[in-house]
Amino acid sequence: MNRTVHLQRRGRGAAENPANRFDRFSSEIDADELEDEDLRSVKTELFRDTTRKILSQNNSPDIPFRYGLNPYRGCEHGCVYCYARPTHEYLGFSAGLDFESKIVVKYDAPRLLSEVFQKPTWKPQMVCLSGNTDCYQPIERKLKITRACLEVFLKHRNPVGIITKNALVTRDIDLLSEMATLNIIRVVVSVTSLRDEIIQEMEPRTSRPAARLKAIEKLAVAGIPVGVNVAPIIPGLTDEEIPEILKAAADHGAQTAGYTVVRFPGVVEQLFPAWLERAFPNRANKVLSRIRALRGGKLGENRFHKRMQVDGEWGNVIKQVFSSSRAKYGLDHKHPAISTHHFRQLSGGQMDLF
Repeated sequence: MNRTVHLQRRGRGAAENPANRFDRFSSEIDADELEDEDLRSVKTELFRDTTRKILSQNNSPDIPFRYGLNPYRGCEHGCVYCYARPTHEYLGFSAGLDFESKIVVKYDAPRLLSEVFQKPTWKPQMVCLSGNTDCYQPIERKLKITRACLEVFLKHRNPVGIITKNALVTRDIDLLSEMATLNIIRVVVSVTSLRDEIIQEMEPRTSRPAARLKAIEKLAVAGIPVGVNVAPIIPGLTDEEIPEILKAAADHGAQTAGYTVVRFPGVVEQLFPAWLERAFPNRANKVLSRIRALRGGKLGENRFHKRMQVDGEWGNVIKQVFSSSRAKYGLDHKHPAISTHHFRQLSGGQMDLF
């Protein structure tokens, strides 16, 4: 059972816990029933994930990888638009505040990953680290599960791709550099906006724009293939920054670029407009009307082949601006194909020493 209050929380993207779609009952409480400080401060709680299967298999035609690894379920970054929010409902939590404050941790991820790579049936291929939630969210600084997983990828020399909004990725440059010499690593840093005031409201616990650009620079200097993802683009709020973001990323060493436009699966279609009214009330109508114009009058689109696409006049404008800016700043090249021939199965026994 979820309790819902409508009050902005300190350092959080969502202000409420919408009812879980799988719950039969839900309730709301009045903000006056609790002390103001109790409402505004929401502490992060950690829960152990006891799953025995560490790789998730993707069956969507819209996603360019087959296997993903997410060390954490839920994400403390608190990005209000996050498409992964509805997945928290499968755990009995809400997609709102629970998603960013109740983090389920896969403590056994490194061991389980190594077991996958030791199976004779495993065929070396790219695994996406953070296809759902960010593997470098704040708790990773302490737990270091992502780093331990990277050590497994390097040990077995299996390719891995990283997507993150956190400059913490530079902590692991020692591992990433070694992986780069084997051509088994790709890193993408997402930059949504270059304006701190937007990031602070929309992505409250992510690295600030300057730190993300610096992370791109450090990775590039270390010889690690790194690109930028202008994602998600929010029409009427951040789309005007596309050329500026691509220029800044290129100036800091990014080699490739991609983008996605914001989409609202499940209850996110409720959370985002509510946040927009709180954070940027003067832009709310403009933003929502432009998003609807991209998707045939709807805010959300969850159908395969359609959910990542945008149409209409504003959709074409975004495509053209991104394409021309990417070419202008030399980000329209592709990395060489990732290598799989270095892969080592290893058994974990004494013979692995030779």
